[in-house]
Amino acid sequence: MINHPRIVRLEDYEPYIGTEAVDRILAKAEKLRDLHVVNVNSTYYGGGVAELLGSMTILMNQVGLKTGWRVIQGSPDFFSITKKMHNALQGGEINLTERKKKIYEEVVYENALRTHLIHDVVIIHDPQPLPLITHYRKRGPWIWRCHVDLTRPHPGLWDYLRPFIEQYDAVILSIPEYAQDLRTPQLFFMPGIDPFSIKNAPLPEAEIEERLAHYRIPTDLPLVVQVSRFDRFKDPKGVVEAFRLARRQVPCTLVLLGNVATDDPEGPEIYESLLECQEERIIILSVQDTALVNALQTRAAVVLQKSLREGFGLTVAEAMWKGTPVIGGNVGGIRYQITDGVNGFLVNTVEEAAQRLVQLLQDETLRRRLGAAARETVRQKFLLSRNLEQYLDLFAAFEARFTLRGLPG
Repeated sequence: MINHPRIVRLEDYEPYIGTEAVDRILAKAEKLRDLHVVNVNSTYYGGGVAELLGSMTILMNQVGLKTGWRVIQGSPDFFSITKKMHNALQGGEINLTERKKKIYEEVVYENALRTHLIHDVVIIHDPQPLPLITHYRKRGPWIWRCHVDLTRPHPGLWDYLRPFIEQYDAVILSIPEYAQDLRTPQLFFMPGIDPFSIKNAPLPEAEIEERLAHYRIPTDLPLVVQVSRFDRFKDPKGVVEAFRLARRQVPCTLVLLGNVATDDPEGPEIYESLLECQEERIIILSVQDTALVNALQTRAAVVLQKSLREGFGLTVAEAMWKGTPVIGGNVGGIRYQITDGVNGFLVNTVEEAAQRLVQLLQDETLRRRLGAAARETVRQKFLLSRNLEQYLDLFAAFEARFTLRGLPG
């Protein structure tokens, strides 16, 4: 007999969300038992979307929904174009030529030919697979889940993408500020973290020490940490500048830990540029090691997430869950997680970030107070169980419009 590893069950959330909430969510799931759901995105690892899907698809299956996950494939040209689209949706510039559109649409069509989506509910994530909907006969609701900051999307790109988007039955955005002028109904689901994952579960002190020692990260001075994809909107250069200003007053060590997603061709270039900043007390790491993320977020005196654009910023909630004070950029979803001065700090400039760094590094009592409030905020608002319940409510609402179950596939 094969001994399968134990998976997280919704009942495991009971110490955090209570028996009543667990029973309520299970009752909603029971009414949707055997619903066949599929998620489609563009990478299995690297970034918050893949992390969310990894935990959410397992949790949905555990409560009785048959939930799958597909990843589209593409050439370097395709992912170069979709990265430019990603940046332009967050306010960047793009030269959207006919050639770029042709490559984008042709690669999505190729994926449609080899990806059979005959499920009850289809959830498409972000712009990379967006046009897939044009190549299928819909048998149930299709949902577009956009995870990026849509505060100021590039007008030309948005005009091009809107006809695809308006073929969907619902659009899910992270916060109300991202709402757009669309015929398609828009909903707002903030993501949540999996408190039982290797990244977020309590890590024994010996394992923390082992991970830090393995990567030769010194612990004789307070650690300032940023964990993010290597992306210019995460402002890693700004983090380095703020650190350099702060250490004039308080000795400390900076660790920038990042990764490069398979759908992000700009990542290696940004990582290489950051290596020019590396020195004894500025450590730049590009590794896939979730235990190291946990160790750094747990041991850090301060986590600095000075993003310039941020759809949500799961790494903020991850650090807050560990009781670590976070200084976050005053943008996007970070503002929904951090209440300035209550459970962390929000900053607009490098100088403000440096000032708050000095303040926190010099005041252990303040760090403890903010950290305790931060963990409680995540417990109340940003666990994956809440996100699961929102999806269950949406699927139940669609049952009034579609015959969802009993389809082949």
